[in-house]
Amino acid sequence: NTSFNINNFTILNSHINMNIFQRKSRTPQFNYDGSSESDCSDSERPFLDSGLSETPEIDIPSSSKNGGSSSMQHGLIFLCQLAHGSATGRVQGFSTIKELYHAIARNYDINPDDILYCTLNTHKVDMTKLLGGHIGLDDFIFAHTRGSRKELTIVKDESSLGLTITDNGNGLAFVKRIREGSTIDQMGEVRIGDHIEAINDNNFVGGRHYDVARMLKRLPVGQSFTVVLVEPQRSFMDIAARGSTRPSPPIDETSKGTLRLRSDGSATVEELPSEINQLCIAQIEDHLEQFIDIRDTELSQSILDIGMSKSDPDSFANEMDRSLSKLYFPDEFVFSVWAIINDAKSGVMIKP
Repeated sequence: NTSFNINNFTILNSHINMNIFQRKSRTPQFNYDGSSESDCSDSERPFLDSGLSETPEIDIPSSSKNGGSSSMQHGLIFLCQLAHGSATGRVQGFSTIKELYHAIARNYDINPDDILYCTLNTHKVDMTKLLGGHIGLDDFIFAHTRGSRKELTIVKDESSLGLTITDNGNGLAFVKRIREGSTIDQMGEVRIGDHIEAINDNNFVGGRHYDVARMLKRLPVGQSFTVVLVEPQRSFMDIAARGSTRPSPPIDETSKGTLRLRSDGSATVEELPSEINQLCIAQIEDHLEQFIDIRDTELSQSILDIGMSKSDPDSFANEMDRSLSKLYFPDEFVFSVWAIINDAKSGVMIKP
């Protein structure tokens, strides 16, 4: 058994015979260096095409555009502010991230496409507080909007630049992590939270995190490239005195409920994920980062849901192929994730 120490827990990953996985659909797979094992073009086979966490092109109902309620009447009201400073507003009647951005934009008379992402209960660019697929019923939403634009020329002097990419569910990818000691870290000009708008004249507005990750992987080592970044707008306090803090609204830590947003609009009020499930989600995200340099909480939650509904690795692998028909994961990823989910289901978790 291989043990992982994460968040004061130990997961014991069982050994699994990889040959027992009989995945019915076999599709061309990209190597980690970006080269393809088949002759298919990029338009025929994307590096990773997620039909799950992708925000579909939806037409916001006219009543919603004008300040009315959206298609899902959960009746919940959330407080919000612009992260760089604003009056407190209220948002309600949304069931997707895209609808949430429209609701926030109506409060402040801004373009919803200017919202880079949202954080919960802090105005700071804190990726641990990033709004993903869940919003606690007492969470306070801070929207980070477009700030200054910068263009950088970078030399790719190693196979990995040290960037982890995520996106906001509304067509904007941004930097979630920078590996210490990496090329990007040593430059000091790329910051966590920067939106990646373009690479070498390839515009990624409207794309996904995997589009950016694929492009960065395919750049030859030793080649220079140009990247256009957009920083989040920062408050005067953040610029003038980074050590100071701005008071945040009081949060009810006893609240256990959460609003789960899904890309298909089927938002539901649920219990907060258990500690074990939160640990599994974090591990699945770690695997996404390891294999394709992205992090996606909603995608990880959905993979966990599939695993929890299956009793054996073969059905899990086949359901991954069936349910995520637009998405292909390497067998090694599927095997490792099943081991994590299976051990959690079996209760093989101990505190050190």
